[in-house]
Amino acid sequence: MVVGDFPIELDTLVVGAGPGGYVAAIRAAQLGQKVTIVDKGTLGGVCLNVGCIPSKALISAGHRVQHAKHSDDMGITAENVSVDFGKVQEWKGSVVNKLTGGVEGLLKGNKVDIVSGEAYFVDKNTVRIMDEKNSQTYTFKHCILATGSHPTELPSFPWSDRVVSSTGALALEEVPKKLVVIGGGYIGVELGTAYANFGSEVVILEAMDDILTGFEKQMTSLVKRNLKKKGNVEVHTKAKALSVEETSDGVKITAEIKGKEEVIEADYVLVTVGRKPNTAEIGLEDIGVKIDDKGIIETDKQGRTSVDTIFAIGDIVSGPPLAHKASYEGKIAAEAISGEPSEIDYLGIPAVVFSEPELASVGHTEKSAKEEGIDAKAAKFPFAANGRALSLNETDGFVKLVTRTEDGVIIGGQVAGAGASDVIAEIGLAIEAGMTAEDMALTIHAHPTLGEITMEAAEVALGTPIHIVK
Repeated sequence: MVVGDFPIELDTLVVGAGPGGYVAAIRAAQLGQKVTIVDKGTLGGVCLNVGCIPSKALISAGHRVQHAKHSDDMGITAENVSVDFGKVQEWKGSVVNKLTGGVEGLLKGNKVDIVSGEAYFVDKNTVRIMDEKNSQTYTFKHCILATGSHPTELPSFPWSDRVVSSTGALALEEVPKKLVVIGGGYIGVELGTAYANFGSEVVILEAMDDILTGFEKQMTSLVKRNLKKKGNVEVHTKAKALSVEETSDGVKITAEIKGKEEVIEADYVLVTVGRKPNTAEIGLEDIGVKIDDKGIIETDKQGRTSVDTIFAIGDIVSGPPLAHKASYEGKIAAEAISGEPSEIDYLGIPAVVFSEPELASVGHTEKSAKEEGIDAKAAKFPFAANGRALSLNETDGFVKLVTRTEDGVIIGGQVAGAGASDVIAEIGLAIEAGMTAEDMALTIHAHPTLGEITMEAAEVALGTPIHIVK
């Protein structure tokens, strides 16, 4: 503590202002707590600044290029479609700035004090927050840790101007002529697809047996088929990226593909092999917070760590690194601090990939239900039999509902197709509300909409489909 550093007393300190932290801070303030939020970076965290939002903006712009080039079957042709990538990046930045400015307004509107700096824990009720010039001590009754994660760096592929993480890939000043993507998870597939739509030749190297391994093969096969149809994307599974050599204007990647070593020349290599939690060097071990060897903090069903005054949420606790998961956990932690009996239940948390077509899943799959000893069945309805999908010229995909055999209660759902990221919300609601397939089938859906496919799948589950023959 510096001389004259009198501690500032708080009810709740939130460390990290990403989608977990800022939501937790606002909810805590709504519940009457005196809250301060601290972050060394920009409000909104990875998601708003260098993750979810800018990547979806880039994906959206790429779709515009593809629609302009490939709408011949609708009778629409465009010549000499050009991309001013500098302007694309400028537009993407404007989207980010609107949202981060909105976060600041929300925090201030809820009387949350915003502090810029790095936090270091002194004890279970005290932190020291430092910036380049000053150090200030804060004492708190409770703290919510929401420090997020960072991209995993491969020892044989150290970061550089040509070897980039998702952050670097989102900030490129040019559309690469050729891009190699290491990792066929959701980040690699999303960004690889976006650049392919802008005209890059893309090579995806995935060490596992398939890309997007968190989803069912009948879903990922649609994505692989669409990537192949593009003509400028190669997907190699069971492929190992071995090393990289930088040249004056690009990179040479040595990889093992189908048992043979190959050298691939490209402008850039994007490494997307996971993320690591930001839990080191902030003093957590010194105050007794239990952290495993991967940097994940141990928590209970309310987000409480092994130290009763400190809670943790988001990428630094177990589970997938999803922004909406962090926001959900942030609300639970804030409510738990206020004495409410809120607990985390992950069954209704969706997973979404903004691939082509989009993929989304929530709750149980057929396989996971079986593994948990649940007697369940699945019912599918295709996009190709839906009027809105036909009018959008987006007929790839299906909606699948997983229902409990004994009572028809919906316990899961998977969507592959246009708008899957939106359609999945209704299935998530059905799971949370304990709805049955009959409840969903009896809900009147507007026509013609993609939402009708969920109703049609429910009718299939009941054995009474109207728009496909049993």
